[in-house]
Amino acid sequence: MTAHTIRYYEKIGLFKKINRNDSGHRDFSLEDVTWAEFIKRLKDTGMPLDQILEYANLREQGQHTAGSRMALLEEHAMALERKIATEQHNLNKLKDKIRYYETLKDIS
Repeated sequence: MTAHTIRYYEKIGLFKKINRNDSGHRDFSLEDVTWAEFIKRLKDTGMPLDQILEYANLREQGQHTAGSRMALLEEHAMALERKIATEQHNLNKLKDKIRYYETLKDIS
């Protein structure tokens, strides 16, 4: 994650209560790093920032929101599964076309 991304995520509320050292630099705890990795994973899988923020706000409210957080992740997982299935279908079609061109190459 770039420094710019970290500043932006802190500004919009994805990072809260990040400790600072004596010189004012952010001092990330292991928990902060784990949270940053999770945010990155959600972004990498296509979850929009507004949904990540919703998850973060629920997370901050405490354990009683676990069911809502799980529902958000389940919904995202289903969307990701649909996207993977579509991408797999598209990949298979491309491979079919490549095989077709390979047969033409063998003929000429």
